[in-house]
Amino acid sequence: MSGPLEGLKVVELAGIGPGPYTCMLLADAGADVLRVDRASGRPVSPSSGAHWDLLNRSRPSVAVDLKHPEGQGLVLELAAQADALVEGWRPGVAERLGVGPDDCWERNPRLVYGRMTGWGQDGPLAQAAGHDIDYIALSGALWSIGRAGERPVPPLNLVGDFGGGGLLLAFGLLAAVFEAQRSGRGQVVDASMVDGAASLMTMTFAFHQLGWWREERGTNLLDTGSPMYEVYETSDGRWFAVGALEAQFYAELLAVLGLDPADLPAQQDREQWPAMKERFAAIFKTRTRDEWTEAFSGTDACGAPVLAPWEAHRHPHNEARGTFVEVAGVTQPGPAPRFSRTPSSISRPPPVAGQDTDDALAAWGVEADRVKALREAGAVD
Repeated sequence: MSGPLEGLKVVELAGIGPGPYTCMLLADAGADVLRVDRASGRPVSPSSGAHWDLLNRSRPSVAVDLKHPEGQGLVLELAAQADALVEGWRPGVAERLGVGPDDCWERNPRLVYGRMTGWGQDGPLAQAAGHDIDYIALSGALWSIGRAGERPVPPLNLVGDFGGGGLLLAFGLLAAVFEAQRSGRGQVVDASMVDGAASLMTMTFAFHQLGWWREERGTNLLDTGSPMYEVYETSDGRWFAVGALEAQFYAELLAVLGLDPADLPAQQDREQWPAMKERFAAIFKTRTRDEWTEAFSGTDACGAPVLAPWEAHRHPHNEARGTFVEVAGVTQPGPAPRFSRTPSSISRPPPVAGQDTDDALAAWGVEADRVKALREAGAVD
């Protein structure tokens, strides 16, 4: 284990999506994260091999029956020595299982208790089911993404689950742990994907207040309304992205496209943007994606080829930086961000649930005889 978070101990009560992403970030950065998966009642072989879910990498998995009193007691025992705990269930579930914040604070008043939900711990929708698309819809983010005259386009589940959820929970946990080191008191970090997605929209709200952002979708500077911030089809049916916002970069874009600024409307003439987009589109259709990549190379025209996920790792820049890595035969995004002195790393591939029960509990101070008794009682796999 290495990285800037070496020494930080976290208990992860297994969930899906944003909570595991938070814990992946912490574990890649060196935190000692113990993932507590749901017990199946079946023994798990240590040779079961890596699981498919890359979000579970860099940390071991134990399988615990949280409906079993001894399983609950084990989680509280682990929480007693942890800096933070992460759970992603509906509000009240952890309390009903006997592992809520108050239960943990009786053992460890310094514990930071991270809670990942879509709607938040309170409010009229707190108990409602939902997914990323619902949360970003309520925040105003989904409405803003899409082309003029068309329906909003969900940006995968990046804005709610991973940006507004997982990343902000990681930030909140580390902020609360920092504070607990001074105060000696833990607290709940209530990470709501609605709140987080709304936070990501702060600049858009500012632009709207200034009158720079029209309410019609797809007509603004950053939402495909402008010709200098758009994706264009190339002659081979691929795509090329342009983001030449500043005047000096826009001038270089025109030069690459072979256009004379004297023959064109002003860059910020919004009424002419649709016509300019058509003109740019016709030019981009004259060359292949790779030919445009070569044409933009060495310029400040702010253009880049649109790469598929399965080809991005082969781009020379990504290869040079090691943006993607291979672990256990699987190519995947590497740890981010970079640390100059205490680099993060993927310490292990994702395990099968419960694959590390004996070794991981031993590393957290649970003796072998105790693990054996817990297994015989049905509290762990």
